[in-house]
Amino acid sequence: MKKLEDFGMKVPEILLPANVDLSKWSVIACDQYTQDLDYWKKAEAAAGGSPSTLNLILPEVYLNSPDKSERIKKIRETMKAYLDGGVFASPFKGFVYIERKTAFGRTRRGLVAQIDLETYEWKPFSKANIRATEATIVDRIPPRKEIRKGAPLELPHIMLLVNDKDDILVGGSCVAAKKNAPLYDGQLMCNGGSITGWGLSSESELAGVTEAVAKIADKNRAADGSTFLFAVGDGNHSLATAKAVWDEYKAELVAGGAGEAELEACPVRYALVEIVNIYDTGLTFEPIHRVIFNADVEGLIKHLAQKLDGTVSEVAGAAELDAAVKASWADFGFAYREGGNGAQKYVLLKTGIKELAVARLQPEIDAFLKDAVSSGAAEIDYIHGSEEVLKLGERENAVGILLPPIAKDSFFETINGRGPLPRKSFSMGEADEKRFYLECRRLFS
Repeated sequence: MKKLEDFGMKVPEILLPANVDLSKWSVIACDQYTQDLDYWKKAEAAAGGSPSTLNLILPEVYLNSPDKSERIKKIRETMKAYLDGGVFASPFKGFVYIERKTAFGRTRRGLVAQIDLETYEWKPFSKANIRATEATIVDRIPPRKEIRKGAPLELPHIMLLVNDKDDILVGGSCVAAKKNAPLYDGQLMCNGGSITGWGLSSESELAGVTEAVAKIADKNRAADGSTFLFAVGDGNHSLATAKAVWDEYKAELVAGGAGEAELEACPVRYALVEIVNIYDTGLTFEPIHRVIFNADVEGLIKHLAQKLDGTVSEVAGAAELDAAVKASWADFGFAYREGGNGAQKYVLLKTGIKELAVARLQPEIDAFLKDAVSSGAAEIDYIHGSEEVLKLGERENAVGILLPPIAKDSFFETINGRGPLPRKSFSMGEADEKRFYLECRRLFS
């Protein structure tokens, strides 16, 4: 009989806050609003000095701040204080079925679980159970390792997609879990909506999860015997970082004489994630837009029009540009100041691209910016939500680039056949729908 461990999963021991207001405790993933310091100030105000996951993470808006080391030190101290100070209830050993109602009228369902990092690989054309969906930027791993390595706690914003047309894993968990009282239920801060979580811990409930995973694995097994069970939908670099930290720590343990049993029991070997069915009606795939600073915008648009065999036209304003791009599968929008600091312009680039649009766009952007980026002149950032992109496009010497919607049909087949998509190809939902930190797990003792 198959066990969960055969599929790279393990029942986690989850730490939840005791008697804490979720609207203060739970905060959005650290890789959101990377250019919007005001958002994080609002989150700080919402937390209001109460116990909060905001005090346990480093928002990436601060990733290059001069006081980063002090912030990380404070995070470690706060983690220990929360563990020692009665902030958490007794550990819950089991899975958590969650329903997240967002401000956009959607309900996304998920299963909080623990995965074995030995069964995950981010490198292209991997045959691992868990695979990256987008190219991993290796340079982004070291600063994240600095945060995770030695941390007493981990907080997940990683979301894994499962190819489950029959909805037997998350949907089946829903049926079983809702026979129990919720573990938590509350509102989320800053337009985050609300969230409810139910536990799955009994022998029969855990057996149901195992049976569902086994059936999905059978359906997704390739001719060579490999199984593409989960695809990383969100938090790709966080999971790659967890893998890197484990690989280093594992080498230290092995050098110290650790055997397989000790390695299997080590908390650092695992990562807490939320599993979401790719076919969940509450899950939308949104494009991740681009903002480029200090580049020749007119030259870039001309280059892209030529390489993508497209046509360029100017539109009247931001709303018209946004609507035109969202109505297409292959068109791009540009918002910028003419000449870097002149009149505001909105330009639509229409193309006949048939495949995933970002897969064609990003390589051409990279080619155009290669010399500028190597000299340090141009910078590119990846932004969730068209409103923020258009706002950033109003800055001097910046261009906001809107990308068209993403289709999720044949998603697993595409990744399996061609490897990861270009970096930052898609986002699951709008910015405010991203995963909020809530559940915790002990990491380094």
